[in-house]
Amino acid sequence: MNDKAEPAAIDVAALACRDELCRSLGIELVEASLGRAVTRVMIERRHLNFNGVGHGGLTFTLADAAFGFACNSQGVVSGSIDAHIVYSAAVRLGEVLTARAIEISRSSKASTYRIDVVRADGKLVAAMTGTALISGKPVVV
Repeated sequence: MNDKAEPAAIDVAALACRDELCRSLGIELVEASLGRAVTRVMIERRHLNFNGVGHGGLTFTLADAAFGFACNSQGVVSGSIDAHIVYSAAVRLGEVLTARAIEISRSSKASTYRIDVVRADGKLVAAMTGTALISGKPVVV
């Protein structure tokens, strides 16, 4: 007999509504399911760095948001304990970036995700890997 409950999807959109940083930056949750999430942002003037291209911090935040929504999508509070990002292309004013997070491994204590950030033309802008600690506590929606 298996006493472990199967993960149940939660209303990730409700979590996204509570994320004031994402809202203030214009980052939106596009979709989410068990172990997956997609976020998107359009590059505005406020998102540019001193060289006139999209700020790496925004790209990281976009990827981190997808990671956070994906790792909490199974209804158990999870938080990042490691994240690594590699940038491969600059982004310009008016471009739309999409981050797709997918779970690649999960145990009872930790889960690991791959998050790709792409432009609308499909060009990879950044690739992130993230590991989350699983608390065992239920996510409050």
